[in-house]
Amino acid sequence: MQLLCLSNGHGEDAIAVRICQELQLHKTAPELVALPLVGEGYAYSQLGIPIIGPVQTMPSGGFIYMEGQQLLRDVRGGLLQLTLAQFKAVRRWSKQGGVVLAVGDIVPLLFAWLSGADYAFVGTAKSEYYLRDEAGRLPNRPALEGWSGSVYHPWERWLMSQRRCKAVFPRDTLTAETLQQWSIPAFDLGNPMMDGIELDNSAPIFYQPDAEIKELQRSLVVTLLPGSRPPEAEENWKVIIRAVAELLDSFSERSLLFLGAIAPALSFDQLRRVLEAYGWHQQAKVASNTEVEDPEAIAFTQKNATLVLTKNAYNDCLIKADLAIAMAGTATEQFVGLGKPAIAIPGKGPQFTPAFAEAQTRLLGPSLVLVQEPAAVAATVHSLLRDPDRLHLIAENGRRRLGKPGAAKRIADCLIKGFGKEHR
Repeated sequence: MQLLCLSNGHGEDAIAVRICQELQLHKTAPELVALPLVGEGYAYSQLGIPIIGPVQTMPSGGFIYMEGQQLLRDVRGGLLQLTLAQFKAVRRWSKQGGVVLAVGDIVPLLFAWLSGADYAFVGTAKSEYYLRDEAGRLPNRPALEGWSGSVYHPWERWLMSQRRCKAVFPRDTLTAETLQQWSIPAFDLGNPMMDGIELDNSAPIFYQPDAEIKELQRSLVVTLLPGSRPPEAEENWKVIIRAVAELLDSFSERSLLFLGAIAPALSFDQLRRVLEAYGWHQQAKVASNTEVEDPEAIAFTQKNATLVLTKNAYNDCLIKADLAIAMAGTATEQFVGLGKPAIAIPGKGPQFTPAFAEAQTRLLGPSLVLVQEPAAVAATVHSLLRDPDRLHLIAENGRRRLGKPGAAKRIADCLIKGFGKEHR
């Protein structure tokens, strides 16, 4: 069997690659190829998966849906010519008799349908949680939002209900159950975004009899998530460090540890300059108690706090922290999926705009607290730490909305079972 992965974004590429890795482990592993519709698909190349058509990084970085100006820049940068060339490449490939796995939103889904081949769809962009939760419709939403009964529009559901669409993998249970109402082959198998990031199962510290004493004796660990794309992430970093400065003043009696989860594309030099402007001093080496395993990490200290920048210990940053200050997309969702609270501050974009941040709070519910200014973060942290019932609710909510690890394997098994008999 031959399988073509179509995806449209950095996060979508990563999810597709996780599924591909599981497919490669099967005794009847398909022959894999890919076509990233946004960006250059480095994730596929690192796995040795051939790319079958033209790829190009657009000026927007893939955020053309955020505002019309970004779309116009991409059109001027050759978006229409690229899309046409990619469509032709997909049609040529599909004549060999393979199947298509579309990962992302309606764009790869439409490509999959237009290919003429059998296809499956991993829906990463939409969730019913944008409109409703288990209790019903969210308050104060526009009357026409979700007018057709789902976050997915009728034309998207039509593409998912076609005979050639063999499986749909929504991002959460609520969305899967909603799509099943239209006889769509929707499987509730979890979200590959959470694969490879697991916590231990120890009881939260606030359930222990001497919880308050133990809590004050240890460092409060806060992960900092500025996003992955320059220059936006560097601007977000300035906002986050302003919030950190407020925390230093507010928690003067307690040890603090900040873990900066920094994407490879970002420059330590730029981030260092911001830290130094706020009074942080770089250390000769990273102390052993900083919770991260990365020989290339760099550490800074100020007052009662340590701040670590790392590009190679992303999972440590998520797993070790008590909470996060977040101005990111996928990273924020993964953090919340571990059952932890995140505090978001709107930025200037192009990704993490006020509109994006507001939508993300609907997607993640009580696990994500949106504040309008960095100065409000400290009070929010105090409020969270004083409310163990709220923390327990956040833990349950995050795990329910993002699901259990292992989704990529479950999806791969389903694809092999669904496509295997017809495409040997």
